[in-house]
Amino acid sequence: VETTIISLKGEEKARKQNRCYYGADGKVQKISLDQPAAPEKPQAGGGRRGRMKEKIVENKKDDMQEYMKSATALIHSYVPPDPAKIQAAKDAGRVAAKPQAGGPVSVAISDYLQPGDALTIGLDPAAARLLSLAVNTYLEKKEDTVTLNVKMNTLADGALYVAETKLDAKAKNITVVIQNTGHRPVQK
Repeated sequence: VETTIISLKGEEKARKQNRCYYGADGKVQKISLDQPAAPEKPQAGGGRRGRMKEKIVENKKDDMQEYMKSATALIHSYVPPDPAKIQAAKDAGRVAAKPQAGGPVSVAISDYLQPGDALTIGLDPAAARLLSLAVNTYLEKKEDTVTLNVKMNTLADGALYVAETKLDAKAKNITVVIQNTGHRPVQK
């Protein structure tokens, strides 16, 4: 079950749940678990002022959606990491491995895609598995920061999966959290 929670200025604005499974084509299929929303009733009165307010709200929604599309597209250029970009960063001396107490290793790659950004990969060398991924970047200006934190987990059979993804667009005070839970093997 994939749960997507969208928050604006710390207040939850939307929550959506999908049941996910792999289809015959090998691609993830999603079925909404949400009840269809009841159609909103137009408010009586309001006149021109009400229509103007609706127009402003609609424009803000469009701006936010466009902003989130840009942020999402940017994040997709980091995840999954490109081996050629990692190699180029290594060759340029922009990769640092930081062992942590208890065994995990954090591999930090600076200036991965653009100046001033960072991609950090958390690894468990003993189990030879990925623990996390973190991206700290920006859209057009460095003040327009976008961060992504991905936490990995393993299933009972040892398969690795994304347990939680958190996208934080600080300039617009938007947070999107996607949680994946309730994994079950396919029925035979």
